[in-house]
Amino acid sequence: MALAVAALLALLPLAASGQDAPPEPDGYRQDNYRAPTPAGLQGARTVTTAEAEKLWRGKAAVFVDVMPHVPKPKNLPPGTIWRDKPRFNIPGSTWLPDTGYGALAPATEAYLATGLATLSGGDRARPIVIYCQRDCWMSWNAAKRALVLGYTNVIWYPDGTDGWQEADLPLEPAQPVPRPGE
Repeated sequence: MALAVAALLALLPLAASGQDAPPEPDGYRQDNYRAPTPAGLQGARTVTTAEAEKLWRGKAAVFVDVMPHVPKPKNLPPGTIWRDKPRFNIPGSTWLPDTGYGALAPATEAYLATGLATLSGGDRARPIVIYCQRDCWMSWNAAKRALVLGYTNVIWYPDGTDGWQEADLPLEPAQPVPRPGE
């Protein structure tokens, strides 16, 4: 039994170091978004919770949450009660939901581009931390899109709100940035 536990513990540093992480795909992840992510993203800086916290406390970066959001269906019968699923994100973050899917509608791509331009003040070198949850490809895809849009200081925080909460750091209720026409 002790040998089995020792063997298991010997594997933990390997997994934590990202050596078991899947390779980076050439394009965007198109499905199965809640799955292990690569250890990094070429062209972006990947940060731990401690590093993200340092950026947050120093107000050294813009934080962007890309967690999907299920909107209230427009065709609900009158009198139907709708309860929006609450989202808690890193204080001061901006929530640009649904911008991490593999394929985006032109309106969603424009929503992301406009949101990043607004948050960065048009400065594509401004540090932008993009996150979602742990083992979620949404943040990886969105960070890759930011790179394609010409942002040069993209920071991917793969542990997202899961890592933040585990470190007992504050979270606050969030509302998504409205899309044009909402």
